[in-house]
Amino acid sequence: MTRRASFRAASFSALLCVLCASASSFVLVPTMHAQGKDYLTTIEADKIRDAELPDLRIKLFIEFAQDRLTKFKYELGRGKPDRQRNVRLIALLDAYLGCIDDAAELVEIGRMRQHDIRKAIDELEKRSTEFITELETLHKAAPENAVYKETLGDAILSTKEAHAEALKAKDEIAPPPVRRKP
Repeated sequence: MTRRASFRAASFSALLCVLCASASSFVLVPTMHAQGKDYLTTIEADKIRDAELPDLRIKLFIEFAQDRLTKFKYELGRGKPDRQRNVRLIALLDAYLGCIDDAAELVEIGRMRQHDIRKAIDELEKRSTEFITELETLHKAAPENAVYKETLGDAILSTKEAHAEALKAKDEIAPPPVRRKP
């Protein structure tokens, strides 16, 4: 094989590799978007999808946020930390943030569309107050150089915003109609 032929073969194989890599990226992108929210498990995503009313969806997101916060506290209290501990802590806080943000977004949408979400608003108001207290306690107890401290601050801020959205929706949503006795 001549030098020129070997160069052509090498450049052809390099071109083939680039084409295969770019083709595989086009195939993978739609499947990544089809999976949905990455902080929910498939079972949780199915529960959200199966909940027909916004009221139930909001309550589910609050429940999932509580689960993430419980797992975060468990991870903090574990005995011997390993190399991936900070990654897990930040991932749990990010998942908590996603759940709280989605619950607040559903409250806002329900308020604008005038859905009957009074029970979910009351639940979000009550639980967000508890979450804020827990998160602030964790933030004060966290060491200054903790990698997750900034994300914990974001979680506090996001929970306060969700609480404010619940209060705003509570004020704006009309009370249920009063039924008169015939």
